[in-house]
Amino acid sequence: MSTTTLPPTIPVFPGLPLLGNLLDFRSKRLELITRVSQRCGDIGAIHLGSRTVVVLNTSELIQSALVEHAADFEKTPNLRIYGRPLLGNGLLTSENEFHKRQRKLVAPPFQHRRIASYADVMVSYSEQLQQAWAAGATIDIAREMMRLTLWIVGRTLFDADVLGEAEELGKALTVAMHRFNSEMSSIVHIPYAWHTPANERVRKAVGRLDATIYHMIEQRRRSGEDRGDLLSMLLAARDEDDGSFMTDKQVRDEAMTLFLAGHETTANALAWTWYLLAQHSAAYTRLCDEVDSVLGGRPPTFADLPNLPYTLQILKESIRLYPPAYGFARLAIRPVTLGNYQLPAGTIILVSPYAIHRNPDYFPDPERFDPARFTPEAEQRLPRHAYIPFGGGPRICIGNHFALMEGHLVLATLAQRVCFSLLPGQHIEPEPLITLRPNGSIKMKVTRRA
Repeated sequence: MSTTTLPPTIPVFPGLPLLGNLLDFRSKRLELITRVSQRCGDIGAIHLGSRTVVVLNTSELIQSALVEHAADFEKTPNLRIYGRPLLGNGLLTSENEFHKRQRKLVAPPFQHRRIASYADVMVSYSEQLQQAWAAGATIDIAREMMRLTLWIVGRTLFDADVLGEAEELGKALTVAMHRFNSEMSSIVHIPYAWHTPANERVRKAVGRLDATIYHMIEQRRRSGEDRGDLLSMLLAARDEDDGSFMTDKQVRDEAMTLFLAGHETTANALAWTWYLLAQHSAAYTRLCDEVDSVLGGRPPTFADLPNLPYTLQILKESIRLYPPAYGFARLAIRPVTLGNYQLPAGTIILVSPYAIHRNPDYFPDPERFDPARFTPEAEQRLPRHAYIPFGGGPRICIGNHFALMEGHLVLATLAQRVCFSLLPGQHIEPEPLITLRPNGSIKMKVTRRA
């Protein structure tokens, strides 16, 4: 989309000749998006080289785009092109009728009844992980949460134990995410088919991830066993028209998407939560008091969750400040009107949970960590789509309830057993890749609770 197609009512954020805001988008992405929101008001535009991106900054415009006009938008070509080596044609990248069919197919493991059955695994693995932490030990909480959530998603959705592979899988995923991030904000794109050093690193990383996924598929096909999990459902699915089963490649694409998205986002949410708690002693003390009072030292269960409201408020406030999916784009496939703004076909819009969660109209003193924002009464007063850590509309994250329950249970389990304190001298910055990771490690000291 060229700059001349923009309606004059949409303010354009200043940038450099030719490059526009591309350099800031590459190196100061979160700051740029937030400044656009603050300076331009309801809606604004940035230039990324020759591309123009319209940034939506109010809950009303976001709801209009994601819900009322959901059928007028698709995922951007960049996501489909540069995300495909890793994710294939899975839920995150697929479109239209194929996406609807696949989402319907994948939905059963994420229904409320099925999710509740995962609670015991989440608690058991959290208990096992913390037992390996010696009193006074220093751990990287980001790494440990990544290992834990990978372990959990492997067991709950694929009935596989992948803890021993967690280190290798995590490194491979990081390589792929860095490459994806680089391509998304580049002027000159190197085709994936070219045998460059960067592409070879990505192929090797994706190959390592594929080895785990295809091994799971091969083992399950060989056994013919229906274990009632996501993998069994994918393998048993049949096309309604011709009765054919999904190929291994189709199963791989859906499994890879959920395997990676199912642990990466929750791991980041938990890492940021412990980081924030270590800096806010009153909230940390209240968390410990709540779990001690309700649980009395026993492991939590799914039935305990309604009695642990402050624990959930902490998690929700953490992902307000550090939403794992900090921004996502859509492409208008036909002319569309959002509020008072008419956008032509081909317009790229950007929705940023990171920015909207810092809008003082919705969250006063937005940089302050305050779990009281998410009491039931306070949540009811929030406009719809002012808080969107999982997106919105028909493409809302299919695992949102899974992720919230997992975070809730992990916090309650670990808060009873250990206390984390942040080692001094660290400067932790968010790193906006596909998800919002901490840039580097978060070193914490473990103190065991009586």
